[in-house]
Amino acid sequence: MNENKRPETMERITTPELAQAFIDQEVQAVRDQVKDGKVLLALSGGVDSSVVAALLIKAIGRNLVCVHVNHGFLRKGEPEQVIQVFQKELGANLIYVDASDRFIDKVANVSDPEQKRHIIGEEFIKVFDEEAQKLSGIHFLGQGTIYPDILESEKGIKAHHNVGGLPSNMDMELVEPVKLLYKDEVRVVGKQLGLPESMVERQPFPGPGLAVRTPGAITRDRLEAVRESDAILREEFAKAGLAGKVWQYFTIVPDFRTTGIVNGERSFAWPAVIRAVNTRDAMTATIEEVPYEVLRKITERITHEVPGVNRVLFDLTPKPTGTIEWE
Repeated sequence: MNENKRPETMERITTPELAQAFIDQEVQAVRDQVKDGKVLLALSGGVDSSVVAALLIKAIGRNLVCVHVNHGFLRKGEPEQVIQVFQKELGANLIYVDASDRFIDKVANVSDPEQKRHIIGEEFIKVFDEEAQKLSGIHFLGQGTIYPDILESEKGIKAHHNVGGLPSNMDMELVEPVKLLYKDEVRVVGKQLGLPESMVERQPFPGPGLAVRTPGAITRDRLEAVRESDAILREEFAKAGLAGKVWQYFTIVPDFRTTGIVNGERSFAWPAVIRAVNTRDAMTATIEEVPYEVLRKITERITHEVPGVNRVLFDLTPKPTGTIEWE
């Protein structure tokens, strides 16, 4: 049997009872796999890795070591938020690694999206290997891989850092308890595990982060432009009551410039593209109809507050034909 293939007879997890049965099954499976070993978990703070963390804590307790890597492609304020929630509030055994310069330098001058994903994925494993060497008894790597990641990587749609980016000579054995679940099922399991609503309903975020929202060769100024424009978008969606209504929303700043007028003078700057989609399982997605007044306010703020951006666009493409992310 293919361990990465979801059985056709597997019932969708839609109720607390089904979620609890899944939790009991996976807790035992993790204990059987890990035994007295220790697991190093890539904890991004997103839904998938958070649910995996809760599962592993239930299964092996202090033998779980959580590592939060700041690769320089996180959203504004995200590293601070992860430390606050997981270390200070939940008391997790958390190691924080600021490797932002290291990652950004690695993808400098790389424009191919799949190459960027592979580079970031391989660098993640190197970081975790380095952290593992500082600890004793680390033989397992925990990951928040979910089923759409596997399907998209296998079909060649796009590689995910936790699937296509893994090196064949990796020293650690993988622990992936939710790899056969869709996103909506992961949320049900997270609620059953007792994770706070704000964490379970947190917006999905790709492993390579803002690196896949700056199409083309990444520069630090364009990376900062997408980070700031994304923060404005999230703030205005929250004010408009859209934060809990739209499944995923973000900005993209592509690697081309357009002519505009800023402060009465000619501007040659980037556009920022708004993406706002709804989906149930991340395999297909529809476009959220955002009120014009909200879009007008976001456009005004981004073009006046974000250096290097003089134009705002709205992406109307569903999945398919587009994917949720641009890269």
